[in-house]
Amino acid sequence: WLTQCRHLSSVSAGSERERDANMSDSDEYETGLIERASATTSLGICPMCVPTGAIGVVQCFGKFQGYVEPGLTCFCPPFSSVMNVSLAVRQSMGTTECKTKDNVTLTIITAVQYRINKKMVKQAVFEIVNAEAQIQAHIDDVLRSTLPSMDLDAAYEAKEKVTRSMIQAVKAAMEPHGYEIINILLTDLRPERSVLDAMNAINASRRQREAAIEQGEAQKVLMVKAAEADAEAKFLAGQGIARMRK
Repeated sequence: WLTQCRHLSSVSAGSERERDANMSDSDEYETGLIERASATTSLGICPMCVPTGAIGVVQCFGKFQGYVEPGLTCFCPPFSSVMNVSLAVRQSMGTTECKTKDNVTLTIITAVQYRINKKMVKQAVFEIVNAEAQIQAHIDDVLRSTLPSMDLDAAYEAKEKVTRSMIQAVKAAMEPHGYEIINILLTDLRPERSVLDAMNAINASRRQREAAIEQGEAQKVLMVKAAEADAEAKFLAGQGIARMRK
Protein backbone atom coordinates (compact mmCIF):
# COMPACT_ATOMS: atom_id res chain seq x y z
CA TRP A 1 0.00 0.00 0.00
CA LEU A 2 2.84 2.41 0.85
CA THR A 3 4.60 1.50 -2.41
CA GLN A 4 1.43 2.30 -4.42
CA CYS A 5 1.02 5.68 -2.64
CA ARG A 6 4.63 6.66 -3.37
CA HIS A 7 4.16 5.69 -7.03
CA LEU A 8 0.96 7.80 -7.32
CA SER A 9 2.61 10.82 -5.69
CA SER A 10 5.64 10.59 -8.02
CA VAL A 11 3.34 10.40 -11.05
CA SER A 12 1.35 13.44 -9.84
CA ALA A 13 4.53 15.46 -9.23
CA GLY A 14 5.82 14.58 -12.67
CA SER A 15 2.59 15.70 -14.34
CA GLU A 16 2.67 19.03 -12.47
CA ARG A 17 6.29 19.66 -13.56
CA GLU A 18 5.35 18.85 -17.15
CA ARG A 19 2.36 21.29 -17.00
CA ASP A 20 4.57 24.04 -15.57
CA ALA A 21 7.16 23.48 -18.31
CA ASN A 22 4.50 23.75 -20.99
CA MET A 23 2.97 26.93 -19.51
CA SER A 24 3.55 30.00 -21.65
CA ASP A 25 4.50 33.46 -20.48
CA SER A 26 0.92 34.70 -21.03
CA ASP A 27 -0.44 31.99 -18.77
CA GLU A 28 2.01 32.99 -16.04
CA TYR A 29 0.92 36.63 -16.44
CA GLU A 30 -2.78 35.74 -16.14
CA THR A 31 -2.09 33.60 -13.08
CA GLY A 32 -0.31 36.52 -11.40
CA LEU A 33 -3.20 38.83 -12.15
CA ILE A 34 -5.68 36.39 -10.62
CA GLU A 35 -3.58 36.01 -7.49
CA ARG A 36 -3.23 39.79 -7.07
CA ALA A 37 -6.97 40.27 -7.64
CA SER A 38 -7.75 37.69 -4.98
CA ALA A 39 -5.46 39.47 -2.52
CA THR A 40 -7.07 42.83 -3.32
CA THR A 41 -10.55 41.37 -2.83
CA SER A 42 -9.72 39.86 0.55
CA LEU A 43 -7.86 42.94 1.83
CA GLY A 44 -9.09 45.94 -0.14
CA ILE A 45 -10.62 49.39 0.11
CA CYS A 46 -14.37 49.64 -0.37
CA PRO A 47 -15.99 52.93 -1.50
CA MET A 48 -19.29 53.99 0.00
CA CYS A 49 -21.67 56.96 -0.39
CA VAL A 50 -23.22 58.63 2.65
CA PRO A 51 -26.52 60.29 1.60
CA THR A 52 -27.53 63.86 2.37
CA GLY A 53 -29.33 64.15 5.70
CA ALA A 54 -27.25 61.39 7.27
CA ILE A 55 -23.76 60.73 8.61
CA GLY A 56 -21.58 57.65 8.43
CA VAL A 57 -20.60 56.16 11.80
CA VAL A 58 -17.11 54.67 11.50
CA GLN A 59 -15.99 51.63 13.51
CA CYS A 60 -12.58 49.98 13.48
CA PHE A 61 -12.38 46.47 14.96
CA GLY A 62 -15.79 47.23 16.53
CA LYS A 63 -14.59 50.42 18.27
CA PHE A 64 -16.23 53.78 17.54
CA GLN A 65 -13.84 56.06 15.63
CA GLY A 66 -16.08 59.00 14.72
CA TYR A 67 -18.33 59.92 11.83
CA VAL A 68 -18.01 61.16 8.26
CA GLU A 69 -20.11 63.78 6.51
CA PRO A 70 -22.32 63.06 3.45
CA GLY A 71 -20.43 62.19 0.30
CA LEU A 72 -17.97 59.55 -0.88
CA THR A 73 -15.90 57.71 1.72
CA CYS A 74 -13.73 54.60 1.73
CA PHE A 75 -13.09 51.90 4.33
CA CYS A 76 -11.37 48.54 4.66
CA PRO A 77 -14.11 45.89 5.11
CA PRO A 78 -12.25 43.31 7.21
CA PHE A 79 -11.15 45.86 9.79
CA SER A 80 -13.55 48.79 9.62
CA SER A 81 -17.19 49.55 8.78
CA VAL A 82 -19.35 52.59 8.05
CA MET A 83 -23.00 52.68 9.09
CA ASN A 84 -25.42 55.31 7.80
CA VAL A 85 -27.36 57.12 10.54
CA SER A 86 -30.19 59.46 9.54
CA LEU A 87 -30.35 62.96 11.07
CA ALA A 88 -33.84 63.67 9.74
CA VAL A 89 -36.69 64.60 12.07
CA ARG A 90 -38.75 61.55 13.02
CA GLN A 91 -42.23 61.29 14.49
CA SER A 92 -43.43 58.66 16.92
CA MET A 93 -47.14 58.20 17.72
CA GLY A 94 -48.14 56.88 21.13
CA THR A 95 -51.32 55.97 23.03
CA THR A 96 -51.80 56.21 26.80
CA GLU A 97 -54.79 55.23 28.93
CA CYS A 98 -55.47 56.74 32.35
CA LYS A 99 -58.29 57.90 34.65
CA THR A 100 -59.29 61.39 35.67
CA LYS A 101 -60.28 62.57 39.14
CA ASP A 102 -63.97 61.90 38.40
CA ASN A 103 -63.17 58.28 37.31
CA VAL A 104 -63.46 58.82 33.58
CA THR A 105 -61.15 56.62 31.49
CA LEU A 106 -59.27 58.66 28.91
CA THR A 107 -57.29 57.55 25.88
CA ILE A 108 -54.58 60.11 25.12
CA ILE A 109 -52.84 60.16 21.74
CA THR A 110 -49.48 61.92 21.52
CA ALA A 111 -47.01 62.65 18.72
CA VAL A 112 -43.30 63.09 19.50
CA GLN A 113 -41.00 64.81 16.99
CA TYR A 114 -37.31 64.13 17.59
CA ARG A 115 -33.96 63.59 15.87
CA ILE A 116 -30.41 62.45 16.63
CA ASN A 117 -27.91 65.07 17.80
CA LYS A 118 -24.92 64.76 15.43
CA LYS A 119 -22.44 65.78 18.14
CA MET A 120 -23.69 62.93 20.37
CA VAL A 121 -24.13 60.24 17.73
CA LYS A 122 -22.03 57.77 19.74
CA GLN A 123 -24.47 57.86 22.65
CA ALA A 124 -27.49 57.73 20.34
CA VAL A 125 -26.27 54.69 18.40
CA PHE A 126 -24.40 52.61 20.98
CA GLU A 127 -25.84 53.56 24.40
CA ILE A 128 -29.57 53.16 23.80
CA VAL A 129 -31.45 50.31 22.14
CA ASN A 130 -35.09 51.37 21.70
CA ALA A 131 -35.40 55.14 21.89
CA GLU A 132 -39.10 55.28 20.95
CA ALA A 133 -40.07 52.89 23.76
CA GLN A 134 -38.18 54.96 26.32
CA ILE A 135 -39.75 58.20 25.07
CA GLN A 136 -43.22 56.65 25.34
CA ALA A 137 -42.47 55.38 28.86
CA HIS A 138 -41.61 58.90 30.04
CA ILE A 139 -44.76 60.30 28.40
CA ASP A 140 -46.91 57.65 30.12
CA ASP A 141 -45.32 58.52 33.45
CA VAL A 142 -46.11 62.24 33.08
CA LEU A 143 -49.69 61.70 31.92
CA ARG A 144 -50.53 59.14 34.62
CA SER A 145 -49.16 61.41 37.34
CA THR A 146 -50.87 64.60 36.09
CA LEU A 147 -54.34 63.76 34.77
CA PRO A 148 -55.60 61.75 37.80
CA SER A 149 -55.56 65.01 39.80
CA MET A 150 -57.96 66.70 37.34
CA ASP A 151 -61.55 66.12 36.38
CA LEU A 152 -62.53 65.67 32.75
CA ASP A 153 -63.28 69.33 32.00
CA ALA A 154 -60.04 70.46 33.67
CA ALA A 155 -58.06 67.91 31.64
CA TYR A 156 -59.34 69.44 28.43
CA GLU A 157 -58.52 72.94 29.68
CA ALA A 158 -54.98 71.99 30.89
CA LYS A 159 -53.80 70.63 27.55
CA GLU A 160 -50.97 73.17 27.17
CA LYS A 161 -49.82 72.68 30.76
CA VAL A 162 -49.64 68.90 30.32
CA THR A 163 -47.74 69.32 27.03
CA ARG A 164 -45.11 71.52 28.69
CA SER A 165 -44.65 68.97 31.46
CA MET A 166 -44.13 66.18 28.91
CA ILE A 167 -41.56 68.18 26.93
CA GLN A 168 -39.54 69.03 30.05
CA ALA A 169 -39.52 65.44 31.31
CA VAL A 170 -38.67 63.79 27.98
CA LYS A 171 -35.94 66.31 27.16
CA ALA A 172 -34.27 65.79 30.53
CA ALA A 173 -34.33 62.01 30.02
CA MET A 174 -33.32 61.71 26.34
CA GLU A 175 -30.87 64.56 25.63
CA PRO A 176 -28.02 62.84 27.58
CA HIS A 177 -28.48 59.87 25.20
CA GLY A 178 -28.05 61.99 22.07
CA TYR A 179 -31.72 62.55 21.14
CA GLU A 180 -33.03 66.07 20.58
CA ILE A 181 -36.74 66.47 21.39
CA ILE A 182 -38.20 69.07 19.04
CA ASN A 183 -41.85 69.00 20.09
CA ILE A 184 -44.52 66.85 21.73
CA LEU A 185 -48.12 67.24 20.59
CA LEU A 186 -51.13 66.08 22.56
CA THR A 187 -53.33 65.39 19.57
CA ASP A 188 -56.43 63.85 21.16
CA LEU A 189 -58.17 63.32 24.51
CA ARG A 190 -60.73 60.58 23.96
CA PRO A 191 -63.07 59.47 26.78
CA GLU A 192 -65.09 56.26 26.68
CA ARG A 193 -67.97 56.16 24.23
CA SER A 194 -70.61 55.95 26.98
CA VAL A 195 -69.14 59.02 28.72
CA LEU A 196 -69.04 60.89 25.43
CA ASP A 197 -72.69 60.05 24.74
CA ALA A 198 -73.65 61.19 28.26
CA MET A 199 -71.79 64.46 27.77
CA ASN A 200 -73.57 65.03 24.48
CA ALA A 201 -76.93 64.30 26.12
CA ILE A 202 -76.16 66.79 28.92
CA ASN A 203 -75.22 69.45 26.43
CA ALA A 204 -78.33 68.74 24.38
CA SER A 205 -80.57 69.01 27.47
CA ARG A 206 -78.90 72.26 28.53
CA ARG A 207 -79.42 73.74 25.12
CA GLN A 208 -83.03 72.58 25.02
CA ARG A 209 -83.64 74.22 28.39
CA GLU A 210 -82.06 77.44 27.21
CA ALA A 211 -84.17 77.28 24.05
CA ALA A 212 -87.36 76.78 26.11
CA ILE A 213 -86.48 79.77 28.30
CA GLU A 214 -85.87 81.91 25.28
CA GLN A 215 -89.10 80.72 23.70
CA GLY A 216 -91.06 81.55 26.89
CA GLU A 217 -89.50 84.99 27.05
CA ALA A 218 -90.51 85.55 23.45
CA GLN A 219 -94.13 84.53 24.20
CA LYS A 220 -94.15 86.79 27.26
CA VAL A 221 -93.02 89.74 25.19
CA LEU A 222 -95.73 88.99 22.63
CA MET A 223 -98.43 88.82 25.32
CA VAL A 224 -97.24 92.05 26.99
CA LYS A 225 -97.20 93.83 23.72
CA ALA A 226 -100.67 92.49 22.87
CA ALA A 227 -102.00 93.67 26.28
CA GLU A 228 -100.43 97.08 25.83
CA ALA A 229 -101.97 97.35 22.38
CA ASP A 230 -105.40 96.33 23.75
CA ALA A 231 -105.16 98.86 26.59
CA GLU A 232 -104.14 101.60 24.20
CA ALA A 233 -107.05 100.72 21.93
CA LYS A 234 -109.56 100.85 24.80
CA PHE A 235 -108.10 104.14 25.98
CA LEU A 236 -108.51 105.68 22.57
CA ALA A 237 -112.04 104.26 22.29
CA GLY A 238 -112.99 105.84 25.65
CA GLN A 239 -111.66 109.17 24.54
CA GLY A 240 -113.76 108.96 21.40
CA ILE A 241 -116.95 108.15 23.35
CA ALA A 242 -116.27 111.08 25.72
CA ARG A 243 -115.98 113.51 22.83
CA MET A 244 -119.25 112.25 21.37
CA ARG A 245 -121.13 112.93 24.62
CA LYS A 246 -119.91 116.48 24.70
